Amino acid sequence: MTARVVLAQGADIPAPHIEYGQLAPMLLVFGVAIAGVLVEAFVGRSGRYRAQVPLAALGLLGAFVWTIYLAAQDKPFHVAAEGAIGVDGPTLFLQGTILVLALISLLLVAERRQPSFAAQASALPGSEAEQDAMAAGFTQTEVFPLMMFAVGGMLMFPASNDLLTMFVALEVMSLPLYLLCGLARRRRLLSQEAAVKYFLLGAFSSAFFLYGTALLYGYAGSVRLGAISAQLSKDAGSDTLLLAGVALLSVGLLFKLGAVPFHMWKPDVYQGAPTPITALMASCTLVAAFGAMLRVYYVALENLRWDWRPAMWGVAILTMVAGAVIAITQTDLKRMLAYSSVAHAGFLLTGVVATSRDGLSGTLFYLAAYGFTTIGAFAVIMMVRDAGGEAAHLSRWAGLGKRSPLVAGVFAFFLLAFAGIPLTSGFTGKFAVFKAAIEGGATPLVVVGVLSSAVAAFFYVRVIVVMFFSEPDADGPTVVSAPATAAAVALGVAATVVLGVLPQPMLDLAGHAATQMFVR
Repeated sequence: MTARVVLAQGADIPAPHIEYGQLAPMLLVFGVAIAGVLVEAFVGRSGRYRAQVPLAALGLLGAFVWTIYLAAQDKPFHVAAEGAIGVDGPTLFLQGTILVLALISLLLVAERRQPSFAAQASALPGSEAEQDAMAAGFTQTEVFPLMMFAVGGMLMFPASNDLLTMFVALEVMSLPLYLLCGLARRRRLLSQEAAVKYFLLGAFSSAFFLYGTALLYGYAGSVRLGAISAQLSKDAGSDTLLLAGVALLSVGLLFKLGAVPFHMWKPDVYQGAPTPITALMASCTLVAAFGAMLRVYYVALENLRWDWRPAMWGVAILTMVAGAVIAITQTDLKRMLAYSSVAHAGFLLTGVVATSRDGLSGTLFYLAAYGFTTIGAFAVIMMVRDAGGEAAHLSRWAGLGKRSPLVAGVFAFFLLAFAGIPLTSGFTGKFAVFKAAIEGGATPLVVVGVLSSAVAAFFYVRVIVVMFFSEPDADGPTVVSAPATAAAVALGVAATVVLGVLPQPMLDLAGHAATQMFVR
């Protein structure tokens, strides 16, 4: 029997129906985040780390298992939470990808262990010994619930079936990241500057997103993606409110992607944030942002594609070219990978421009492949350290291939994957989105993408040359191979190899997910 709510005037309406089973992955992650807050409040300082790490790991693992269970039911599409959340093939694929990448990122976050009280007590205030003790990791264990809140927002962002829910997910995802970016200890001022820049620019882009949502509501009378699409099918799509709303909404989405000209935050934030947080943002946030963009453009604005595709062409070209060219001038590895991420966002946009099932499946595969490679690359950067902390400057990596050939070889492998060398996941991902773009009539865009990839290969190869063909400095950095970080690197290498040599199972999975998208 359906429960009903009786109003004072005598009228009654059905009570909201919530499909908790379909929302279980998100609810589990948010529940663990709340439990983590309670741990911070009620557990003693010495026991928080031991409680937070397994709690976060079990929450992410449980959510991933439940996502697999939902995907195994093979239901084509349905909405949950009174139509606010869409559960379909791409949603479950993206959520599973985010959860796996978040689990690997958790290894990097957890590796920065809380320093022992004995080490702190034996060090003089302000001394190098105290800095070494504090550099062992996050003493603020609230990093774990903040991370879980951010991951929960990432799960909700690509699943949102209306623009208001998408905006709430955007803020839930972004606000914890603003705080996490300011937690670096060795580069405290740089980290805090990155957090402030990210917050200010993020708030600015959120305002664009919300204003675009308001204009689209004025056009369609609803913020539901299906309602906007239905309204578009009734008219020619030339309404001023519609075009202005789409433009402003796109600004908010493109900012999260780091697409040109909305990429200004990426280099500073990637460089200033703690490297584990940078790895989380570079992988999971990109997956969530592209998932939301795919849902908006492929569901709500599918009938307007002849208007937004030319603009997206321009953004994709600018993003690929600018990311590849500017990266050549970088001497800090984290900033170089930031501009590399900008270029890869442009490559991914070619899959969005394809507006086809192959474009969707290719984009899904590319996101998964790029996420694993990115986390592995940042994990290697964490391992190369000198007296000042992480040795992120390119000059400090001179001769690393002679000091630590295994670590240098692994990093070179990740760089070759970024460049799209055959038998790596990067090659398969680029081939998938470029093939879909050609079939969708965007051959000139693919030509620009191939040329940009050739330019990008230059700065990847430059790092390899510095590592293997330069003499090491006498006071060069050392490699600190902590167990969790080494495990993250190993997982990144394994995924990059498997998705490059045997990509067909993942391609089939992405293709199957793409067939289950968006039955309105």
